[in-house]
Amino acid sequence: MAKSDLKALIESRGALVGVIGLGYVGLPLAAAFAQKGLRVLGFEVDSRKTKALMRGKSHVPDIASSIVAEIIRKKRFSATTKFENLSKCDVIVICVPTPLRKTKDPDLTYILTACKAVAACLRKGQLIVLESTTYPGTTREMVLPIFEACGLKVGKDFHLAFSPERVDPGNKTYRIQNTPKIVGGMTRRCGDLAALLYGQIVDRVVPVSSTDTAEMVKLLENTYRAVNIGLINEIALMCDRLGVDVWEIIEAAKTKPFGFMPFYPGPGLGGHCIPVDPNYLAWKMKALNFEPRFIDLASVINSGMPEYVVGRVAAILNESKRAVNGCRIFVLGVAYKPGVNDVRESPALDVIKLLLDRGARIKYHDVFVPAVSVEGVQLKSSLPTAAALKSVDLVLILTGHENVDYPHVLRNAKVVFDTRNATVGIVRRNLRRL
Repeated sequence: MAKSDLKALIESRGALVGVIGLGYVGLPLAAAFAQKGLRVLGFEVDSRKTKALMRGKSHVPDIASSIVAEIIRKKRFSATTKFENLSKCDVIVICVPTPLRKTKDPDLTYILTACKAVAACLRKGQLIVLESTTYPGTTREMVLPIFEACGLKVGKDFHLAFSPERVDPGNKTYRIQNTPKIVGGMTRRCGDLAALLYGQIVDRVVPVSSTDTAEMVKLLENTYRAVNIGLINEIALMCDRLGVDVWEIIEAAKTKPFGFMPFYPGPGLGGHCIPVDPNYLAWKMKALNFEPRFIDLASVINSGMPEYVVGRVAAILNESKRAVNGCRIFVLGVAYKPGVNDVRESPALDVIKLLLDRGARIKYHDVFVPAVSVEGVQLKSSLPTAAALKSVDLVLILTGHENVDYPHVLRNAKVVFDTRNATVGIVRRNLRRL
């Protein structure tokens, strides 16, 4: 298939789009293409997910099951574990995880596996786009050689681009359509085709000069957030030492209409991006003999917040002559952010582990996470009834879910330690804030 043929297929929305990885990034993307009239074939290694999807059941909170059922009914979407069907696709978008190893080195195993599956079926005229977050140079240095080893030439026989995912799970304001899409191609033709593809589903496409640039854009975005969260976490530690309220200070500071953007402290960093992405950049720069000092310092501060929270818990319990060892603590929220069921890198789990190590007895409530394992300890969510709240020594808010009745919590708990300012506007003698 020639480049002009693919261009016409995309413009007419006749292209078959393959999406590898049907998680929190891939499934919303697949749904967006299908809802705009393109045919989508989703590829997933987990057969349980593909079978559920084909029954119209979504496993991603941001995509309702009714949406999945509709695009299947209209024959615009199907899910499969048969990766040999990649040869049928005109466009292939790779949306697989990029975790860190325990050494904090990048783990590109999922990208490599996906690329090898694509290479096994690669044919002339296809467009391949990598969306998985990674360090600058990955598409050019690692992905491209896998494809060109098939004897095809990029920009001529096939097309390759990088377009970083910008999904914010649980965000009801910014979704795929109204979030600008960054696109960088291996060649000008590659970038143009990728921009045309995403132009079918997003309001604004932002082309950049190369895949390396597009990769760096994503790392800048999340390194910016990690560093500023590190700063505000350190400010919170200072405010505790000074005896002033960090939340009041942030609210006052953000009234300045220029030169200030509010960030908020918490028990640590969590999720699929912010705790991980800066380490990709740091690893790359250290390989180039460049010391990323801001990233390293922010990591030290942010990773130390769970220990600080546990120290505050011990101090609060000490006010009533109680020790952490043997105390009963009711944790509210274990997801890494409000409104999601994702516990990846959640600081709540780090705090719970530290409390368990000190001998605390833990129960928790999270409507989005019915069960969780913390270092082999199995916990199940339970309701924060008046009796349950009265029976514990301390209630610890680690995720500020909106569906919790915080006045009810404060009326019935002996003492509440709020690390997320979920109780904003409430003043009670039994309330402590980070």
